[in-house]
Amino acid sequence: MRQRVLILILGLFLDLLFGDPAWLYHPVRLIGHLIKIFEGIFRRLFPKTAKGELAAGVCLALAVTTVSAGVPFLVLLLAARIHPGLAFGLGVFWDYQLLAVKSLKSESMKVYGALKEGDLEKARRAVSMIVGRDTKELTEEGVAKAAVETVAENTADGVIAPMLFLALGGPVFGFFYKAVNTLDSMVGYKNERYLYLGRFSARLDDVLNFIPARLSGLLLVLAGPLAGLDGKGAWRIYQRDRKNHASPNSAHTEAAAAGALGVQLAGDAYYFGKLYEKPTIGDPLRPVDPEDIRRVNRLMYTAAVLAAVTLGGLGLVL
Repeated sequence: MRQRVLILILGLFLDLLFGDPAWLYHPVRLIGHLIKIFEGIFRRLFPKTAKGELAAGVCLALAVTTVSAGVPFLVLLLAARIHPGLAFGLGVFWDYQLLAVKSLKSESMKVYGALKEGDLEKARRAVSMIVGRDTKELTEEGVAKAAVETVAENTADGVIAPMLFLALGGPVFGFFYKAVNTLDSMVGYKNERYLYLGRFSARLDDVLNFIPARLSGLLLVLAGPLAGLDGKGAWRIYQRDRKNHASPNSAHTEAAAAGALGVQLAGDAYYFGKLYEKPTIGDPLRPVDPEDIRRVNRLMYTAAVLAAVTLGGLGLVL
């Protein structure tokens, strides 16, 4: 585990330093293309019934995860036979690509910049790139809240969870996790098209994120006072509201962030033109404002460093 953790920390350092360069094709995009290809194949192979689509969904998830994890496994095996240093360097590079700390900050700060310029339309376009909800009618506060929520939620599946899987199994486990996470984001919807086809992927994502989501929430609570925010509020709201979401995992980090910031997140939102009623998270002590985007990014960075230090300590012991 020691070498995997060292590779992870080096990868995290590169991510914090460079983020995702626009010129570099991201492997998650390849996984996305793979999902589209296999979806088309299995939709044709299985009958268009509830049972048929459920079976197609299982095959889709198995095929995508097998290829996504199998290819890196074989490439790393070949690299190690050529030279151990080559496998080490490739591992660092892939770990760097699979983490999303700086890119999450960069994308959310585009929203912040547009709001500070007073350009609400630009802010709506920027936030539409990082959230799944409808953004055309969002107010300034609604845009800021959406950005805060996505940073909080993605602290789990874009930062802490990948770090855990990379520490446990290197890039192979990391790519497996990202494949499941991407499947959920692409086919895990409860709409007519994906209600049955995406069910297995959504459940698999819930299982993989069960422990990481809770650890991420606790890390955000611990990060609160270190980031100059309300640690007691983070703990109080985390205890109270961590289950206020249809997903068994999503509210943990949002609750901790809402408490640390002293704002209310979540609530009703429109998706694909349909209103979804959702419980709120946190107390409305004040309106969400653009500066909260900066604050939640500071909270995320602090949690990432705490996770790296913890994993580094475990790596030395184990």
